[in-house]
Amino acid sequence: MHTLRECLLRYSRAVTITVAALLLLGNLAVILYGVFMRYLAGGAPIWMDELSRFLIISTVMLAAGAVWVEGIHMRVALIERLLPAPAGRLLAFYQWVLTVVLAFAAAWICWRYAQSVAMFRTMGLGISRSIPVMAMPIGFALLGWQALLYGPRFLPLQEEDI
Repeated sequence: MHTLRECLLRYSRAVTITVAALLLLGNLAVILYGVFMRYLAGGAPIWMDELSRFLIISTVMLAAGAVWVEGIHMRVALIERLLPAPAGRLLAFYQWVLTVVLAFAAAWICWRYAQSVAMFRTMGLGISRSIPVMAMPIGFALLGWQALLYGPRFLPLQEEDI
């Protein structure tokens, strides 16, 4: 039987990966449009590079929590396997606390920064700078939320780690 925490984590991961995948597809469409306009129509719009950059940053930030929980982010898991079980559990707890605290602290700092740049406009799109910057606090908050739901246990090992 699945606990509420596990259901929330599974749903949260599915939603964030889906949104990140849609943003990645949008980024691909923007890049293809830019290539088409640059090489076939003679010039790409000025906003194309900016939108592509904002989309890829948003994709990475939104997916960070889900890939952390699934254990598919880049990391070295050698120490976890070499330590005795009690020390390994302590290391897992330390990693979990550190991740949760740093993620929520980064979310708060990025939120404050996003609010401070709200009066400025982007060069290409002409939108408030806080709009693309909001991917950072949202992404860090999702990372903290998903890590919090995952709990202080070992992250899953991938085949490459073994």
